Amino acid sequence: MAAVDPKESALRQALAEKQAAVDAQAAAVRELKSAKSADQAAIDAAVEALKAVKLEKASIEEQLQAMIKSNGNDTAASREAFRQSVINTLERRLFYIPSFKIYRGVAGLYDYGPPGCAVKANVLAFWRQHFVLEENMLEVDCPCVTPEIVLKASGHVEKFTDLMVKDEKTGTCYRADHLLKDFCKDKLEKDLSLSAEKAAELKHILAVLDDLSAEELGAKIKEYGITAPDTKNPLSDPYPFNLMFQTSIGPSGLSPGYMRPETAQGIFVNFKDLYYYNGNKLPFAAAQIGQAFRNEISPRQGLLRVREFTLAEIEHFVDPQDKSHPKFTDVAQLEFLMFPRELQVSGQSAQKMILGEAVGKGIVNNETLGYFIGRVYLFLTSLGIDKDRLRFRQHLANEMAHYAADCWDAEIECSYGWIECVGIADRSAYDLRAHTEKSGVALVAHEKFAEPKEVEKVVITPVKKELGLAFKGSQKMVVEALEAMDEKEAMEMKANLESKGEAEFYVCTLGKNVTITNKMVTITKEKKKEHQRVFTPSVIEPSFGIGRIIYCLYEHSFYTRPSKAGDEQLNVFCFPPLVAPIKCTVFPLVQNQQYEEVAKRIAKALTAAGISYKIDITAQLVSTLLWRYPSVEDMGGREGGTSIGKRYARTDELGVPFAITVDSTTSVTVRERDSKQQIRVNIDEVASVVKEVTDGQSTWADMLWKYPTHSSASADD
Repeated sequence: MAAVDPKESALRQALAEKQAAVDAQAAAVRELKSAKSADQAAIDAAVEALKAVKLEKASIEEQLQAMIKSNGNDTAASREAFRQSVINTLERRLFYIPSFKIYRGVAGLYDYGPPGCAVKANVLAFWRQHFVLEENMLEVDCPCVTPEIVLKASGHVEKFTDLMVKDEKTGTCYRADHLLKDFCKDKLEKDLSLSAEKAAELKHILAVLDDLSAEELGAKIKEYGITAPDTKNPLSDPYPFNLMFQTSIGPSGLSPGYMRPETAQGIFVNFKDLYYYNGNKLPFAAAQIGQAFRNEISPRQGLLRVREFTLAEIEHFVDPQDKSHPKFTDVAQLEFLMFPRELQVSGQSAQKMILGEAVGKGIVNNETLGYFIGRVYLFLTSLGIDKDRLRFRQHLANEMAHYAADCWDAEIECSYGWIECVGIADRSAYDLRAHTEKSGVALVAHEKFAEPKEVEKVVITPVKKELGLAFKGSQKMVVEALEAMDEKEAMEMKANLESKGEAEFYVCTLGKNVTITNKMVTITKEKKKEHQRVFTPSVIEPSFGIGRIIYCLYEHSFYTRPSKAGDEQLNVFCFPPLVAPIKCTVFPLVQNQQYEEVAKRIAKALTAAGISYKIDITAQLVSTLLWRYPSVEDMGGREGGTSIGKRYARTDELGVPFAITVDSTTSVTVRERDSKQQIRVNIDEVASVVKEVTDGQSTWADMLWKYPTHSSASADD
């Protein structure tokens, strides 16, 4: 059971006692008033006592409400207000907009505008640099449309589901876990009459929500009387809904397919060719960036839960007998928030741990998994994710697939709560084995021995005559499945056949269990001399939801600051130069042909250096109009403002880290967005200065030391 803060528990207990006192005193007042011989003085005294008890109760309620807000670090209202400020700015500056907006849009579909595309491109470019180049990965690009047989083998056709409930009168669908989560959070935040025991129960449900089965979810929904949010109608029992978009390949409709729900399967089915391309050597990693599709039941949370999105996935193939990593020491000393399943189930919070110690103690299953957890931490914090609002949460028992050795999610806290943005899983050898069994093509690796080794090997000999009599047309699929068994599975079957005379056996290609008798197969162990070991590699899979990472980055980068005059709050995105959509702006201070020529010269140098920039043409045009027609300033509002401060404010709102102001023909000022400090730089050097800082070769502090500072009292006015 999740623990409740002792102070909160004491206040809830005191409130319950005070409520009982109010009820008792109210009953005494009613009894006095109903008595025929009631003394008015006694009634007045009882009423005054009731008022006093109610005041004491109100005081405790205030204290409890303040504690609930404090424990939540923020109120729902302030989180919502902050989120709306971010979203309004993002939509107004065209970072993203609802798709098909003029047709009222479609839930869960969004378009990226120019700055949003630039941020996404920069994030993906850094992802390639940080992972693909650093680890010498093999990048592939596979189709979005996937044949059904591939997704049957992977288990998606049968198991890629969320639990759904329906409004029994209107048929509107909802995610069952979302409804229970919303109910628990709402009760904890707003119901002051909750006992400490009930509060602990609701907190425990939130902690283990992903671990609840359909039956458990349904039971809780009924127990708490949860109804449809919009109509308050009763809800159906939870049932699984497959999230894949179904389609057909070709005009006949006889070849079913799906829009891929992930990019990983394209890598798995290409393993044999990729292994050959890599010189038949392990370990190696393959990577893919591409679109994936999930038919979400009830999309909400804006960019965080959408129906089409970009995934960046890595499949690192490794010998299951050796999951060490040669570069693990590079990340072993990293310390960050980790949330093992033991802490989750006991209702505790995430704790800072040193990664090397977590691997050493077995909290993280192996070095390679730990290495990628460390590399993901470095990737996210380099993008600008706040390290204090980033944690790595281990999957609970019911979340984790039966074949997985260990799974962790990189979760980022934003106004919606803790959001899973990256999954890092040791998927064991499941995927390659599943596709081997379904396709009949051996997706295996080889380890050649320097000297032949005598090994004890399981020999599986199907008796085809008996299998043919039992399974007729399905004989071939059963034979292939038997021959593809690994040693552990084969020995378990051997034990069952010897003790019971038969064994249940799941055949993937048939999609069901069959009964195998001891007449149908012979399983023995024989000693053989072998020149090589043949095995199915394990897979360590980091999977990145790029849209989710970008949205959390937007929130973590957003803040407001007062204008110089103090009459308004200015929005700022403090993106690191690495991901900023535009690296710098160029402002001719006034309409002047010489300054325009300098601006063009700087623009040419920036282009040659590969730096994205923007010249504030609007400001130049308005400046000209002002010279001719002074009253035009009233027409432009903030966007038409011509002061350099207003131009800075516009670019700060886009997250542009540097602004170049052309105010002479020999040198310019370069302003840094967050500190608002300025330096004076020669025109011929300005492009290299911006490139050095945006590429991370130097810092702004280095430039402040190297170049003279420039001050202007009205620069940000």
